Order: sequence, then structure tokens, then C-alpha cells
Amino acid sequence: MRQLRISMMAAVALGAALFLSAGAPATSLGHASRVSAHKARHPALPTLPLIDAAGYHRILAKYRGKPVMVNFWATWCEPCRYEFPAVVQLARQYQPKGLVVLGVNLDDDADLHVVRDFLAKNQPPFPSYRQKPGIDVDAFYHSVNPAWTGTMPQTIFYDRNGQIAGYFFGGQPREAFEAGIRAILASAPAGRAAPR
Repeated sequence: MRQLRISMMAAVALGAALFLSAGAPATSLGHASRVSAHKARHPALPTLPLIDAAGYHRILAKYRGKPVMVNFWATWCEPCRYEFPAVVQLARQYQPKGLVVLGVNLDDDADLHVVRDFLAKNQPPFPSYRQKPGIDVDAFYHSVNPAWTGTMPQTIFYDRNGQIAGYFFGGQPREAFEAGIRAILASAPAGRAAPR
């Protein structure tokens, strides 16, 4: 009986060794190290604070006194995807000159993983927000720009007084962006003359 018990213990030990060497589920420590390795390979995806019309206007108010360019985009919008890398390049070029750039995404919740991947790929050097789901989108559009009916993308240029200095709907060439940016960079706050 004693020899049978020793043989069974040896068989169990051998089976356990084979099981572990064949890639048995990792311990919680192994899982933690795999999660760490995954995070190292895939940095944290950007989060997008949700905004409604009131939140949008609060954000703009924070930048009063500065020229602001806001780009409204969505991953389902082909012209948006096409022009977004140029918006990122322009932000890198003009932010050191005082331009504030903001992005507002209009994707649905179901597409949030696509949005995050898109932002991770493009690495915008400016904050991005997302339209709050479930709000009246027509009211949101009208509050942002009374002339906007939802055509995408939309870019709005605000002068230093927080007033709309210009906007365009649909994809635009880089030159159109640069003309809008130069105009708002040259704008002066109320009561001060624009630089010459």
C-alpha cells in the first residue's frame, strides 16, 4: 500500500510538472505582469470628457483672450479622417504662437474604441472632447454655430474676444486652415489695436 501511495504521489507530481510546463493558467502574479507588459506596449488610450452646449461654452470661456480653433469631427466622416492629421500638424506649428486648438468628437458610444484608436494613432497635442450622448444634436449644433446644420467636419475660428471670426463646413485644404489661423492670431482683444 505504501508503494502504491508513493507511486500515486510521483504520478501527481509528474502530472503537475507537465501541466505547468505546458502553459497552465498563470498565477495572479503572472497575470499582473502580463497586464503590465500589455500596458507598456499599448499606452493608456485618451479619454474624452463629455460636453453638451453649456459645457462647450464653458470651455470656450476659459480661453477668452486667446485665438481658438475648434475642429468638430467623427471617425465615420471620411473628410474628417482625411483632414485630422493636418489639424494635428497645424496645432503643433501654431500653438507656440498662441493658438488654442480644441477637438470635439461626434461619434456614438458604440464607436468609442475606434475613436480612441484614432486619437492614439494621430496623437493630437490638444484636448479633445466628445458630444454628450442623448442630447438634442440640432440644438447643440445651433448653439455652437447658428449656421451649422450638422455638415461634417466643421471648424470654427474664434477671435480673442470669443466671437466667431470664421468657420467652414466640409473638408478644407491646409491653406484654408492657415488663412483662418493667421486671421485670429492677428485679432486683438476689445479695446486694443491689432498688431501691425
